Amino acid sequence: MTLRARFAPAGRLATGRLPLPRGRLSWALAAVPLVITAAVVLALAGAARDDAHIDARTGHATAQVLAVGSMRTVVQFAGPNGEVYSPDEGLAYPSGLQVGQLVRAEYDLADPEEVRVEGRSWTIGLGPASVTLLVLWVVLVPAGYAVRRRLRS
Repeated sequence: MTLRARFAPAGRLATGRLPLPRGRLSWALAAVPLVITAAVVLALAGAARDDAHIDARTGHATAQVLAVGSMRTVVQFAGPNGEVYSPDEGLAYPSGLQVGQLVRAEYDLADPEEVRVEGRSWTIGLGPASVTLLVLWVVLVPAGYAVRRRLRS
């Protein structure tokens, strides 16, 4: 036994890491793809629900793009009563928009914070979600099984 291993703190390996029981690691490797899959499915379901709200009480407006960022695209539009809205969460499905651009928008008359580009819907997300899940399951799942086999031996 080396001097370093002999004087390692209780519960730690000589490398300084805490030991992770093999069973927990294999469960964690199995859980990661499931959790990511659930998150992707929930995101698509949330977008479909928001679109259903807009479809139930659709208002139409011309919106001006005020800012385009990586997380949201801010727009401003006038409702039928003349009140100007600029949703905090930004515009849904904003790909390809530029600052200053005018775009036709659809929004929920009962909640003008829910606004999307006219003609776009949650189905736009099906392609990227499918690719993400395909890569996840084709790469991570076999890698997880390989690690599990290695842990068993």
